[in-house]
Parts: sequence; C-alpha cells; structure tokens
Amino acid sequence: MFFLLQAAAKQSSPGGMLSMLLPFILMFVVMYFLILRPQKKKEKARKALLSMAKKNDRVVTAGGVHGTITSVRENEIILRIDDAKDVKVKLDRSAIAAVLEVSHEETEEPKEITKEGKETK
Repeated sequence: MFFLLQAAAKQSSPGGMLSMLLPFILMFVVMYFLILRPQKKKEKARKALLSMAKKNDRVVTAGGVHGTITSVRENEIILRIDDAKDVKVKLDRSAIAAVLEVSHEETEEPKEITKEGKETK
C-alpha cells in the first residue's frame, strides 16, 4: 500500500502543487474583499469622525448618552449633558459613536477674490 502512494506521488506533475494551493489563495482573496477591506474603510471613516469632533457639536456616546461637546483635547472631550443643571462629563474621544449636529460657528465662509485682488463675501 505504501509503495502505491509513493508511485502516485512521483507521477504528479509540477503544476500539482499550484492546483492544490489555488483554492486557498482564492479563499484569501475573497475574504479580503468581503471582510478585511470594508472593515478598514469603516475604521478610516471612524477615525475621520473622531478627529473632526469640535466644540458645540451634538454627539451620542457609545453608552447612549446625548450631549454637546464643550471642550476638546487630544484624547478626551468634555460633554455637557444638561444645560439647566450644568451637568458635564469627561469622556475619552473614542467614546463618541455618532455626531448628530455639526456646529457651524467656527467654520469660515469661502471668500471670492476679484480681479483687483479685493476680497468679497
């Protein structure tokens, strides 16, 4: 029996190894496009969301707490939950799950420059 297996192994072609590995390679490629690539896109979008959080934005935390950002630091935010009682909570920046409203107070409107070099609104 052992001699038959050795004889069968000697008769296999050099392309036999590639044909054995091809299903594993295809499985990895499919897994990359269906699982890994979309996950990287979501992570990139989340990092952009967290980096763009600024003062006076209305946000929801991962725990479901709704509030307004009053202060933003490198890794933490201070969230105002109740205006009447002035309740504030210090959270890690990664606790933000979604931004509900973006404040437009700090954004600057684009200005047009005329041919004379003067700025107009």
